[in-house]
Parts: sequence; structure tokens; C-alpha cells
Amino acid sequence: MEAVQGSMLLIYALVAVIALIVLIAKFKMNPFIVLIVVSLILGLSVGMPMGTIVKSFETGVGNTLGHIALVVGLGTMLGKMMAESGGAERIATTMINAFGEKNVHWAMMTVAFIVGLPVFFEVGFVLLIPIAFNVAKRTGTSMVLVGIPMVAGLSVVHGLIPPHPAALLAVTAYNADIGRTIMYALIVGIPTAIIAGPIFGKLMSKVVIPNPDNPLIGQFVDQGGAKRELPGFGITLFTILLPVALMLIGSWADVFFAPKTFANDFLRLIGNSVIALLIATLVSFYTFGKLRGFNRDAILKFTNECLGPIASITLVVGAGAGFGRILMDGGVSKAIVGIATDAHLSPLLLGWFVAALIRVATGSATVAMTTACGIVAPIVMSVGGTRPELMVLATGAGSLILSHVNDGGFWLVKEYFNMTVPQTFKTWTVCETLISVLALLFTLALAAVV
Repeated sequence: MEAVQGSMLLIYALVAVIALIVLIAKFKMNPFIVLIVVSLILGLSVGMPMGTIVKSFETGVGNTLGHIALVVGLGTMLGKMMAESGGAERIATTMINAFGEKNVHWAMMTVAFIVGLPVFFEVGFVLLIPIAFNVAKRTGTSMVLVGIPMVAGLSVVHGLIPPHPAALLAVTAYNADIGRTIMYALIVGIPTAIIAGPIFGKLMSKVVIPNPDNPLIGQFVDQGGAKRELPGFGITLFTILLPVALMLIGSWADVFFAPKTFANDFLRLIGNSVIALLIATLVSFYTFGKLRGFNRDAILKFTNECLGPIASITLVVGAGAGFGRILMDGGVSKAIVGIATDAHLSPLLLGWFVAALIRVATGSATVAMTTACGIVAPIVMSVGGTRPELMVLATGAGSLILSHVNDGGFWLVKEYFNMTVPQTFKTWTVCETLISVLALLFTLALAAVV
């Protein structure tokens, strides 16, 4: 069968996305199965060689799950230990007291903004979700009110602010100054997170009511069994921020030691997100386990029982990435880039537009940002006249737009918040699009001043 070219590719991709949404939302079919079937049919429809379709899908699943499965598994264990010891309750109580019950949505955004700096979105999400569950339960508020500010804070730092990996790569690609990039990113990112997080979250919490019968809440919220003394705020914060600190140290390894030395390599190793979470989880067995009076059998029981509920989430996230890979290998991403390049936009708009289109096609903000930098950087270098730091922000903003069914983040939010697909579109997808558009507008405003 001959490969489909040009605009027909985009039509096929659009039909596939609509089919996914209808089958999952209207016909209540299993998302994992639907993602596999639609991906295979799309691969056949666009003329991918039959021998490569399954391989392409498996590559997408494998590349994502190789990281996500480890991160979600370890992060969930750490979250479970924090919940069982009362650590999540301690942080929730302290934050509610500090901000006041009426301002918990501001508290969640602030914590997410700090925790999210050096970590991928998924890592920050699994670290903070136990606290979100506890805050929602303690204050009797909706997961939308607490959760949307949390994911907005994580998302803004994911797309805009170094030392986040994607933003760091963009800094290198555009030859930008990292200090200035961080300063500009904070100027753009803070008002963006405020509008798309606490303000939008409060608005949507009145419209979207997730199903309160959430099977995951039981994993992360103390169900009021035997009352035990809560761990201290300091030790709890130390344990949950340990992976964040290790990742920061890893990303600054070259500052401390010369590259290619043992010490430098060792810092990079412990700064890897999987190793950092592993170390923090092991530390939690002591700080949240032994110090709280739990024996080895109890710790084993906690770590075993928390993995069951996340199995389906992990599979769906992987299948979403497989669908994204079919879009890439089938030529859809390339067709989208062609449209963006032919549009002859200003460098800032071009960076945003290319990243936005790749994001919609592949579902990955990191892939969108890194791919867009590679395409747009040479064009910007030849044209000149645009601050490279602002190019980093514009491209990062584009990479966050319109998260939908091919994005792992979409399914994480849907499953953990216990929402339907339409509810996830109304909250998470709109939140991401708000961040993207607001960050672009603030970047354009900044470009007019600096």
C-alpha cells in the first residue's frame, strides 16, 4: 500500500483522535485496548509498512514505560509510605494552617512550583498526589480545586524554567544565557501559573465534579485507623524533597567536579530521576517506616499493595505513547512541521507554533520542545534580532498546548482525579492550553520591553 502524503495525513490523524475520544468517552471501552486498536488501524491507513506498525507502537510504549513505569512505581511507594506514616497528613495540615482553608489551591500551586523545578511532570505528579488527596479530604474540597493548581504549577516549570531537562536543552539549542532565561521564565511563569492554576481551578471546581468514589484515595489517605503520632514537618519535607535535591545536584555536577571524573559521574548517577526516587524511597522506609514503629512486614505490605491500582494507569500511559509514535513514524509530525515552516511567522510565533503542532501530534511536551528547537534554531540564527532566552520560553509554551488522548499526562490526571474523558478535557486540556497561550502572550509582551 502506498504511503499517504501531505494534508491527507492530518485528516487521518484527526479522524483517529476523534475515534479514540468517542470510543472511550461515549462507548465506555477500555482505553488501553482502544489505543492499541486505533494506533494499528491508523498505521495501516497512512500506508506504514505492515512489518513496522507493531514495532513502531512497541517502541513508543517501551521508550515511555522504561522511564514512567519505574518513576510511577517508586513514586507511588514513596507516596504510600508518606501516607501510612501520616507524613502526607502532616504536610496537608501545615499547609492548610499556613494558607488558610480557603486558600488551599494557592498552597498546592506554590508547592508544585517548587517541587517541579528539577523533575519531569510525572515525577512531580506522583510525589505530590498523596498531599493533594490529603488536602482535599481535610478541607472537604474537590480534587479539581486542589489538583488543577498542582498540575498547573508542575506544567509551567516543566515547559519554561531551567533546570528542567527540556528547558535546559532549549537553552543550549538557542545558545541562550541560562541565568537570564530563568529570570524571564519566572516573570512569565508565575502569572501564567496563577491564572491557569488557582483562578481557573476554582472556576472549574464549580462546574466539574469528579466521581467522589475514588479507589486510589484509599492508597494515599489515612483512613482513620489507630491514631499514631504524626512525623515532624521537617523530616517529612526532607524525605519528599530528597529526590528533588538529588536531581538538582546531578544537573549541577559540572559546577562541582570536572566532567568525566568519577565524582562528576557519581553525582549524575544519583541525580538520575529513577535513582533519586529509589534513594528517597529507601530513606522513607526508615523515616516513615522504622521511626514510626512499622516493622519490615508492614513496610513490605504497604509497598506491595500500592502497586496494584497503578497498573492500569501505567499501561494506558504507555499505549498513549505508542499512539504518539505511530503519528511520528507515519509522517504526521513531519507534515505538521512542513505547514509551520511554510507559514513564515515571526521567530517567537514560529517557535511556539512548531512546538504546538508537534505536541498535538505526539503528545509529549519534551519531544515537542526538543524537536521544535532543532527545526527553529537554525532559522532564528539566520534571521537574528530575537533574544534567544525568549525563544526558549516561546517554544516551551508551545510544547504544552492541547494535551489530549495521546499524552501520558492526560491519563495520569484522568485516572488519579477519577474523572471521565470529557471532564479531563474540560479541566486538564483547557488548563494546559491556557498555560500555553498565556505564556506566549506574556513572552510577546516581555519581548516588547526588553
